[in-house]
Amino acid sequence: MFIIAGLGNPDEKYQGTRHNVGFNVIDLLVKKYGLSFNENKKFNALECCFNLNGEKVIFVKPLTYMNLSGSSVALYVNYYNIELSDILIIHDDLDMVLGKIRFVFDSSSGGHNGLKNIELHLGTQMYKRIKIGISNNKSIDTKDYVLGKMSREDESKLDTVIDTVMAILDDYFQLSFDALMSKYNHK
Repeated sequence: MFIIAGLGNPDEKYQGTRHNVGFNVIDLLVKKYGLSFNENKKFNALECCFNLNGEKVIFVKPLTYMNLSGSSVALYVNYYNIELSDILIIHDDLDMVLGKIRFVFDSSSGGHNGLKNIELHLGTQMYKRIKIGISNNKSIDTKDYVLGKMSREDESKLDTVIDTVMAILDDYFQLSFDALMSKYNHK
């Protein structure tokens, strides 16, 4: 069983913000597969469960807000006894240029509060992640920047990146994570 969680904030006012890139990817994946979300109040998340090549996959959007994402992710992991190797978190990265994609495993949170909370609840940083660069504007307070709406130009760049991530996720179910990192991290 696999869990693929996109990080973001659930309120409408956060739609279109840099911090919600993980939610955007999950939304598009669910749409791509012709599926829909159900609210799972027990796990405080929107989820979409389906079978792919005989494996159960759960797409998750925690409704706990970004900084508390770990509580929802840990509920899934513990309830379904999901192996750490079968967890994939998709999130924004302030320290990477806009549109850069990077696979990582066993990596620090880099100050990302959603990841810090996941590490707190899982007791480890040994899970897989896809980081999507949103750049940084040092002239704007970090909180205001990540929660700010993207320009049309930035949205256009990220739309292309999200399309790439969706294609990468097709490979995610076919290749080892090392092979994925070799294939995509250099691009």
